[in-house]
Amino acid sequence: MEPSFALLLFALAALLAAVLFWPDRGVVARLQAMTRSSERVELEDAIKHVHGYHLQGYACTVHSLAGKLEVSPGKAARLLTRLTDLGLIHSEGAEFVLTESGRRSALRLVRSHRLWEQYLADRAGVPAGEWHLRADRMEHALSPDETEALASRLGHPTYDPHGDPIPTSDGVLPPPIGLSLLGVDAGQKVEIIHLEDEPREVYQDLENKGLTLHRRLEVVERSDTTIKVRVGDGVITIDPVGARNVTVRVLLPKEKLDLAPETLADVQPWETANVIGISSGLQGAQRRRLLDLGIVPGTEITPELVSRAGDPVAYRIRGALVALRRSQASKISVKRQAPSVGS
Repeated sequence: MEPSFALLLFALAALLAAVLFWPDRGVVARLQAMTRSSERVELEDAIKHVHGYHLQGYACTVHSLAGKLEVSPGKAARLLTRLTDLGLIHSEGAEFVLTESGRRSALRLVRSHRLWEQYLADRAGVPAGEWHLRADRMEHALSPDETEALASRLGHPTYDPHGDPIPTSDGVLPPPIGLSLLGVDAGQKVEIIHLEDEPREVYQDLENKGLTLHRRLEVVERSDTTIKVRVGDGVITIDPVGARNVTVRVLLPKEKLDLAPETLADVQPWETANVIGISSGLQGAQRRRLLDLGIVPGTEITPELVSRAGDPVAYRIRGALVALRRSQASKISVKRQAPSVGS
């Protein structure tokens, strides 16, 4: 073998070794980092499952974790063993419960998740159906310092856009309030204070029917298979699965039902209103466009420019001017803000 060819082979071998084994940046190091990251995410998801099941009054088992994470029972058992070794859970018979350290870890994840959902709802204009999935990814990426910076930027909210309480930075979780719509009798008037966002399909169906946070409604009829509620000027039917995911409070006698909520078309120029929701009658591309523009519950909207014919109107939405036809604005339920003193 010629010396030059042997030298070339050596150089190629050295280059390949460097690509594979270079500290921190080589292929092997990166694969190991990805493996560690994947394991950490699985362990954190397992902690959240144990915590969530406890809040619902259920006991976490190997099979419940396997079903939640969509892994084999053997994989679930290994994750629970690892959490036990880390001192984050302990077993009580066939059940698993969090230690104090595990509870703090679970609440940190829940805090990051719900703050990120609030950010997506308030600042990003992301459709409501995507909040949960995106927050599921980001909750693992935020460091404790980044989580607190996000909370500060959002004004330290206490509830997320679904009405779930956000744990405090020192690990205090407010107790749940309200009752399930499933337990409300016909004739009672209630306000929605929480919409469960899992499963995603059920949440999306509730939103499409016009059920949004702080919406007031009246139960007009109920049976073992359906619940009929008056929302706005119409009546919709909800099955027991959907009703179980709606938490409400019963209205006081002096509180009005707001059967005909105002729409964006009723708001006068330079008045500011907050979005309550988009009518279930607006579907398809038009609904997706409004969601993409950031027209989600809580968003502030101000009409600023009216065309000579009076239609369309340019609205200030998240810092941008957007033209909407009256037919579109009339499908957006809003609550006008009280004018400030001296305005």
